[in-house]
Amino acid sequence: MKKLNPSIIVFALATLLITGCLSAGVATPQEEAAAEPTGTAVPATESMTEPAANDRNEMTKWNLWSSGEVMLRGINIHQRVIYEGWDDPEYYGDGPVGPVFTQEDFDHLAELGANYVNISHPGLFTVDEPFGLDEGSQANLDQLLEMIAQADMFAVISFRTGPGRSELTFWGVGPDDEMGQNLLNDSVWEDQAAQDAWVDMWRATAERYKDNPVVVGYDLMVEPNSSAVFFDVYSPEEFYPAHADSLYDWNQFYPRLVEAIREVDSDTPILVGTMSFSQVDWLPYLEPTDDPRTVYTFHQYMPHDYTHQQPDEQGNLPAAYPGELDLNWDGEPDSLDRDWLESLLSPVDEFRSNHGMPVAVNEYGVMRFEPGAAEYLGDLMGLLENLGVNHALWAWASAQVLRYGEMQEFEYRLGPDMDNLTEEVPSELMDVIVGNWEQNRIRPSQVKFIAANP
Repeated sequence: MKKLNPSIIVFALATLLITGCLSAGVATPQEEAAAEPTGTAVPATESMTEPAANDRNEMTKWNLWSSGEVMLRGINIHQRVIYEGWDDPEYYGDGPVGPVFTQEDFDHLAELGANYVNISHPGLFTVDEPFGLDEGSQANLDQLLEMIAQADMFAVISFRTGPGRSELTFWGVGPDDEMGQNLLNDSVWEDQAAQDAWVDMWRATAERYKDNPVVVGYDLMVEPNSSAVFFDVYSPEEFYPAHADSLYDWNQFYPRLVEAIREVDSDTPILVGTMSFSQVDWLPYLEPTDDPRTVYTFHQYMPHDYTHQQPDEQGNLPAAYPGELDLNWDGEPDSLDRDWLESLLSPVDEFRSNHGMPVAVNEYGVMRFEPGAAEYLGDLMGLLENLGVNHALWAWASAQVLRYGEMQEFEYRLGPDMDNLTEEVPSELMDVIVGNWEQNRIRPSQVKFIAANP
């Protein structure tokens, strides 16, 4: 099978076609030629109330990612395995996965205008040997998808963990943290059996959710990171000459996951992030497969010294947007502004031009109290809209978590005051977010998905 290499003109034509399709309620000529029924929904979404089939727009799931316009705007939810004896049940709940979300959490999100939830979730297989199905994780994911369907939003399943990869890979566990070290597991990057188990896990996952009408993507691994955790290397120019084609190389690992999914599900789009925690400057080094329905993704928190800035001992936050910051580590201040962000995102157009495949951003954000955060987020969202890429913010907390009263740096509903830990307040940040989400114009209840051409 040959790689698709559509030009920018094709992207523009696709935009016009999809726009006409959604406004007129008919399929594009290309879709009519390729259309085949996709099958019935899994039980998790049978209770969703929908218009009659002939009242819904026919389109493929791939259209949501490949049309050349932004069709999915939403946010992440964070889920992880609960560590008994370490995690507070009042925060995480008393189940195997948490924190607990309710239907009201997703209904509120949909009321604000989001139409897409990126479920950043534990994989369906166990972290430790013998690798096999984690029934608690599977039941939790089933329940989340049912609630998201009831709220009339789309979902992407993104696996944070799985065989040989634990949640603590994201934590930066110190050498003196005995409990953390006991729970840390990054063996997937050195263990062929663990990588084989990821293949089996994704095949089983796709088999289970392939006909679910709200599942519009499988994100293979949240922030692949062997370069950082094993070698403390953050430059692709340094990493690949030494480790290409080894078990550490995501480019040799992820195509096997794609192949396994396509054995049972030829239709659901696959999302593949870059190495080094999915930084955009690694995008040119991500090697596409021949799969015609893969979206290539990155996460955007740059510059980290601004988006994750913590107060100093005097409570000051010196970095501001727009402003000046040493952005290239040469000891001299640089302009941090919209022009810098636009330059940062330049690999997106280069990648699409070189490979003819869509790109998305399924994590991005800024801590809510950073000076100028609303303007930063507004500029970044505007640039993502101009690029025509779907995007999901980090992150949406459940009502149970908010009641707990712990600092939620990325919970924008709490506003810029660091001392506000529980109360939703009006803020410029939320105005920017809701204003962006108001552009959403498609939801599962309005769509009848048809199969794309094999």
